[in-house]
Amino acid sequence: MLLLSKKDIESVITMQELIDADLEAFRMVTEKSADIPLRTRIPAPKEEGNFLFMPAFAEPMDAAALKVVNIFPHNREKGMDTAPAQILYIDGKSGYITAMLDGNFVTQLRTGAASGAAFQLLARKDASVGALFGTGSQAEQQLSAMLTACGNLKKVLIYSRNEERRSAFVTEMQEKFKDFPVEIAGAATSDEAIQDADVIITVTSSPVPVFDGSRVKPGCTISCIGTYEPEKHELDPALLARASKIICDSVDAVLSESGDLLIPLADGTISRSDVTGELGQVVTGQIPGRENEDEIIVFESVGVAVQDLCAAKVILAKAESAGAGLRWE
Repeated sequence: MLLLSKKDIESVITMQELIDADLEAFRMVTEKSADIPLRTRIPAPKEEGNFLFMPAFAEPMDAAALKVVNIFPHNREKGMDTAPAQILYIDGKSGYITAMLDGNFVTQLRTGAASGAAFQLLARKDASVGALFGTGSQAEQQLSAMLTACGNLKKVLIYSRNEERRSAFVTEMQEKFKDFPVEIAGAATSDEAIQDADVIITVTSSPVPVFDGSRVKPGCTISCIGTYEPEKHELDPALLARASKIICDSVDAVLSESGDLLIPLADGTISRSDVTGELGQVVTGQIPGRENEDEIIVFESVGVAVQDLCAAKVILAKAESAGAGLRWE
């Protein structure tokens, strides 16, 4: 078995390679060429946490994967990651586990790449201003994917209700992405963050909307990443009523888990017919992507296990070629 740490993975993979892997994963979701059971969630009420188990098997790839990712929000107060995880990569012919990857980092990468894939297919090509809501463990790779997919960005505004955390994150990201020709700055309010935004990412644990959907400008593409619980919605339903298209990573998964859509569906703000389809259908040409410069397009993602499988496959191939990782016999 090959053991791959964050450092190992970081040394062999690029964000564009992960975006390409996610596009393949979303194609497989739509074509149903992978067996992807809905994630199993076991609550941990005392810690306000959740244990999540995400399996996937793709017979065409002769491979399976199982991710164990546990969401424990109070870990932040202990100086620990809020979403510790591991991914097991399994040979589809023998059933042997051939690799274990740092699931926390792979999750950050493939989740960021989901936004990158959506922007690559749905955003305006001349998008010049971005907005990022959230400064938690997922935020860095979301920003990386935004910068990778939207090559004409000139400015990205970061917003978090915690001013101290926002300021520290902005400083860190300015250094991290100093080679990109883009200004990264903090926004004092959510209105300031979205005022001129062509692309927006929400990656928060907020149970209520994080910005005013009526203020989003025409032509904007919004990637909603943070919500995975039916009772929470970080997205303002007013935006859904304005959207030309609502695209999901997996319609079945989103309509089972995401309060971003379940809540406005329940109160009649939108109807089931307003949910356009899946990003994989855009990949395969079954539904169109952006059709004009004024469309507001919402991408709703809760994450599907085949993303972990496709990401692990490309990472494992690159690591074996580079001789990275620790071999555990």
